[in-house]
Amino acid sequence: MHNLITDVPGIRIGNAHDARLASGVTVTLFDAPTVAGIAVLGGGPGTRETDMLQPENVAPGVDAIVLAGGSAFGLDAASGVQAWLRENDRGLQVGAVRVPLVAQAIMFDLLNGGDKDWKRYPPYRELAHTAVADARETFALGSNGAGLGATTVTLKGGLGSASAKTSTGFTVGALVVVNSISSAVIGDGPHFWAAPYEDGSEFGGVGLPARVTPEMRALTWKGAPVRATTIALVATDARFDKGTAKRMAISAHGGLHKALRFAHGYTDGDTVFAAATGHNERAVDIDAVIEICAVAGDCLARAIARGVYEATALPDSSLPAWKDKFGG
Repeated sequence: MHNLITDVPGIRIGNAHDARLASGVTVTLFDAPTVAGIAVLGGGPGTRETDMLQPENVAPGVDAIVLAGGSAFGLDAASGVQAWLRENDRGLQVGAVRVPLVAQAIMFDLLNGGDKDWKRYPPYRELAHTAVADARETFALGSNGAGLGATTVTLKGGLGSASAKTSTGFTVGALVVVNSISSAVIGDGPHFWAAPYEDGSEFGGVGLPARVTPEMRALTWKGAPVRATTIALVATDARFDKGTAKRMAISAHGGLHKALRFAHGYTDGDTVFAAATGHNERAVDIDAVIEICAVAGDCLARAIARGVYEATALPDSSLPAWKDKFGG
């Protein structure tokens, strides 16, 4: 176990970013077409090809899921992944042609100080092609891939991941780009809201404060123009249908509220995908589904804290990284 979403068999992750752009792309590549669902609970989402994930629609599974910066411009990223899949003879067979199925969500990082003057076409298609070609079982967290340009209200955000086993032997993992409207730490820090769910010292081991005061609970968020949206994927090796995958995505949104103060704002686009690779042949009953969904929320909370903990600050930003402010 690497404590990464790739502990779920059938998943590899690729990252690519551009330091000058201060933005990037993270691609989840499935070894085979994979059942997936989605739940969008933020008020300002940006997505591509997500209707096919709805249980009533015909697509049997997806080849890849993309998380990208760039706001609406970043939706070009899926085209780069689709091109790579076509080059590698991947996709849904339709007559004599293959159509790669790629779902995507984006987050807003256009005002983080990077150079966004890309002339006619944004660079996300090429970044995504690079990312998917480099997909692997281990990958860097923090300011990598789509996490490069991510921020929270007070600290640098980033790319996070975590995994766990359920009591009945199913593997669950989470991947997240923490670009939240609010804070991942209690008050001024260093304590993470996700501290009760920490496994070992995966995000510093600082635990909780002796008391959470009203001042620590005070709401803070990014002011106008709002520059937010936390996007994530949770996954399991269980065998689910599309309806159960959607239920997993809905349940996992609870991880955002465990790790952030607060989530699902009126102007952010908080979105969670869920995927079930089916590599575990154990029977899946109702109790197993309930536990998988609960563990997915915990994994997502841990992944959010890890994304912030592992981040490094952008050169042109006034936001510090957690480790800059509180030490390693």
